[in-house]
Amino acid sequence: MRHVISVLVENKFGVLAKIAGLFSARGYNIDSLAVGETEVPEFSRMTVVVKGDDRIIDQVKKQLNKVIEVIEVEDLVLGKYVERDLALVKVKYIGENKAKVDDIIDRYHLEIADIDGDSVILQLVGEEHFIESAIEELSDIGIQKMVRTGTIALDKEGTDA
Repeated sequence: MRHVISVLVENKFGVLAKIAGLFSARGYNIDSLAVGETEVPEFSRMTVVVKGDDRIIDQVKKQLNKVIEVIEVEDLVLGKYVERDLALVKVKYIGENKAKVDDIIDRYHLEIADIDGDSVILQLVGEEHFIESAIEELSDIGIQKMVRTGTIALDKEGTDA
């Protein structure tokens, strides 16, 4: 099962490496990892997407809670939450490709981040399955370059630090 784990940590040097190392040392694969400062500059929130059964996820959460800089660990799939991914995708935007790209832009409600010469950079924002679907269609046209953020997520309930 896919789990989205939110980890609130002290915003200190080396915490990201420590958390990533915790996963790799135990042979757990991270499907997605995103980290950024919160509304409180002393804290960062990490969103870790990992697949595993309840036993594995419980182990992961216990290990994370042992890290001194970790303030809170929450498996968001156990409650209500909002998740988003961001991708920037560069494709050719000339000739017959232009009409195909315009169709994809309209159907997925994509934003154009930049048009330069014969290429367009599209901004894709949404849940993972939405991003995957749009990328699959853009792949048929020919993606020149692409970058993704990975999943970020917040719970809808409660408050925290």
